[in-house]
Amino acid sequence: MFSWLRKLFAAGRSSRSVTPTPDPGHRLYVVGDVHGRHDLLGALLPRLADDASRQSDGREPWLVLLGDLVDRGDHTRETLEIAMAAQAEWPRMVVLRGNHEAALLDFLERPGDGAAWLGFGGRQTLASYGVPVPASQPEANELRAASAALSAAMGAHVAFLERTVSLWRSGDVICAHAGIDPGLPLDAQPEKATLWGRSPFLESGPPSGLRVVHGHWDDPEPVVTPARLCLDTGAYYTGRLTAARLDAGTALIAVDPLELRDLL
Repeated sequence: MFSWLRKLFAAGRSSRSVTPTPDPGHRLYVVGDVHGRHDLLGALLPRLADDASRQSDGREPWLVLLGDLVDRGDHTRETLEIAMAAQAEWPRMVVLRGNHEAALLDFLERPGDGAAWLGFGGRQTLASYGVPVPASQPEANELRAASAALSAAMGAHVAFLERTVSLWRSGDVICAHAGIDPGLPLDAQPEKATLWGRSPFLESGPPSGLRVVHGHWDDPEPVVTPARLCLDTGAYYTGRLTAARLDAGTALIAVDPLELRDLL
């Protein structure tokens, strides 16, 4: 029951007594990794919009999706439809690029290198668009054919993913899919850190005075510390999609399997 408290103290590794906050004019609604769970995203977004409508302090609501909308789960196509439709409800919306979006886009551009993507979620994405899934050890011509078919089937979804960004900042809060490299300036962050988590970020945390909100490192429970907030609760296998409201404080908002059952 109290595993989140253990994570709070174990992962904090920080003596910071003040939690960094967003721009005072912003209220952030940040959503963790969705991975093709359109049902969870479709249930969570109205809850966030309702919460935003009940706030009256004049802060502008921002919706931030932390990336990895695609792959692993069975409904990437429907998930991207929901995310694109959310732009009408959330005029201030940021979609971050995760390593899975990067791998999908790489497959569309360089299908010959795409066999690895098929093995960590790409097969489910192909199936969601009705594209025949190649054999377990596909030939180069099979990969090229699958890439061309997927690009045609995705249509406007490709441009939507191409507009994703690797890092976004509001006040002293940094949003990045997998974290940052604490040893480099924010304007020089490599994708290997922001998309793939290849940096000492988890061990050392961000520079003092900043808080990083991220996903990528899945666990059934979110990690909440003054220095970082991890919202990847493994939606595709736990059935729990987690978001956070960030303003002067922090509040977690989630849809879990029992709630989803009640909503259906």
